[in-house]
Amino acid sequence: MASRNKRIVYLEDKPRSVAREELLERYQFKRASEMIAVENALGRVSFKPVFAQNSMPHFHASAMDGIAVVAEETYLAHERNPLRITPRQFAYVDTGNPVPSPFNAVIMIEYVQELETGEVEIISPATPWQHIRPIGEDITAEEMLFTEGHIFRPVDLGAMLASGITTVAVVKKPLVSIIPTGHELVAAQETPTQGKLIEFNGTVFANYVNLWGGNAKLFTVVTDDKDQIKQAILRAVQNSEMIIVNAGSSAGRRDYTQEVLAEIGEVFTHGVACRPGKPVIIGKVQGKMVIGIPGYPVSAYLSLEWFLRPLICQYLGIEEPVREKLNVKLGRRVVSTLGAEDFIRVTVAKVHEDYVAVPLPRAAGITMSLVRADAMLIIPPSIVGHEAGDIVQVELHKPLNEVANTLFFSGSHDMTLDLIASHWKKQGGRAISAHTGSMAGILAVQKGEAHVAGIHLLDPDTKDYNRSYVARFAGNHTFVLQPFLRRNQGWIVAKGNPLQIEHVRDLLQKDVQFVNRQKGAGTRILLDLMLREEAIDVAEISGYHREFFSHLSVAAEVEANAYTVGLGIYAAARILGLDFVPVADESYDLLMSESFYESKAGQQLLRLIRSDGLKKEINDLGGYEVVADRAPHYIQKNSKIENKEI
Repeated sequence: MASRNKRIVYLEDKPRSVAREELLERYQFKRASEMIAVENALGRVSFKPVFAQNSMPHFHASAMDGIAVVAEETYLAHERNPLRITPRQFAYVDTGNPVPSPFNAVIMIEYVQELETGEVEIISPATPWQHIRPIGEDITAEEMLFTEGHIFRPVDLGAMLASGITTVAVVKKPLVSIIPTGHELVAAQETPTQGKLIEFNGTVFANYVNLWGGNAKLFTVVTDDKDQIKQAILRAVQNSEMIIVNAGSSAGRRDYTQEVLAEIGEVFTHGVACRPGKPVIIGKVQGKMVIGIPGYPVSAYLSLEWFLRPLICQYLGIEEPVREKLNVKLGRRVVSTLGAEDFIRVTVAKVHEDYVAVPLPRAAGITMSLVRADAMLIIPPSIVGHEAGDIVQVELHKPLNEVANTLFFSGSHDMTLDLIASHWKKQGGRAISAHTGSMAGILAVQKGEAHVAGIHLLDPDTKDYNRSYVARFAGNHTFVLQPFLRRNQGWIVAKGNPLQIEHVRDLLQKDVQFVNRQKGAGTRILLDLMLREEAIDVAEISGYHREFFSHLSVAAEVEANAYTVGLGIYAAARILGLDFVPVADESYDLLMSESFYESKAGQQLLRLIRSDGLKKEINDLGGYEVVADRAPHYIQKNSKIENKEI
């Protein structure tokens, strides 16, 4: 039993490029083909060159509606000497009709005068082969239409059918077996109990495989048992070109993939110098490539792209896709680890004339960081990071026009931003938000790194919201502070308020675990003000330094643990069925530069937040009062705050 619990250390920190090159060099295969109907060939890869069977057109065809004639018999026609042609000297033809022998020209019907006698008159001569499509004008029999390795498009299918081809030899899709492992995994159709997780990686992998041109076979979950994992791999190699083993590639006591592969085959990579994605295993069993990838979703998806996609492309005989690159300005500092490639997911938006990238959460288990990512910043092993404001190059994961047409919110989180994003999408754009906190939002607008910032900062001296903070950081800019919401802040507590939280001093109870917002968040500033007023040291608050970046994430923590308390908005508590103890009403305003506010997009946003439809949706959330109809405040540094309507 002791040997089964032994931890396996990584064999190496191999550079990703080296691991990839070795993988492709060691991959030996015999590419198979299959014949399929041309109608089903979209997106498939030609196995061999494709040659036309017939010419197109395969007869002399009229290119116009008109009459077919012998050109040499029309040479005397002139506008001052119209030429009369008898029915025996011409034939009516429509576009695409065969031109009967002996005719060798077509005169457009518009230039033909039909007579009651059945004859016609023309006033200009025809030239030989005028308005006639010759045999093979489009396609000539036996010409090569497509090379080997061509990916068929809709127009290609039409060309094949037109040339008489009804079936075509394509590369048979490589079968990729996907083996999810883990004692903690359950199917998506089950309700996960404590300690169990839904297995969803397999579905993602299978769809990536199919997208890249493979044929995915998803196994049912295999528990963390060495013998079961071994048997699953041995079954898979019987008819698969490639095998993916998900999870079990790390150095834990239940991670058996490396041990199994070494026993029944060979391992030539265990561990690549990347973050995330380090614990990758690459090996071979019975001549089939086996890749063990981490269980954390982000690590897994990246590893799949690094090592499985090139295998599929090599098998199909096609070039691996290359993503478009874009130079962007970093909105925040990014720290990396020397000696390892770092893959940073970022959102990107065009703010004024610059493309601005803001890093998303970096944890390897955060699936939504890939869902929300517009691009990937790859930091090479020789660099320890980048500073805010640096110009860096990213790989785009979304179309450039989508990125360019983005309304970017920074600052404090509020669920109404999701409603704005939904309406903005209906109007043909895209809106995204980075939950950076109110203070960071002000700085982002000031530096031209966001269009709009949602802020709710209470001045402890004046007890006024937002305006004094904006004036402090205005610099040489004119800011516009648009009133948007009044919302309820309070204690988010478990149903029934079992800890009887009513006041900030109640956080000092022995059993209370507090969950806080990040530094610079307006909610954090409100809490700190209450603590100062009661002379409470933050060290006395258990959990004060546990930071979350949204009201919903705070509420989710409270939902999971009845002894947890958070400070947040009523709407978040209501959505998760929690109780709420009001503390204060606050102003949540939208901050913009003057130039953006007065721009077409700024005025579109103003109309949206003042619209009846959005107001109704916000009121339905509860805990809000929409005050967007109030006049905006124009704010400059060290100047009087001015209310002004546009």
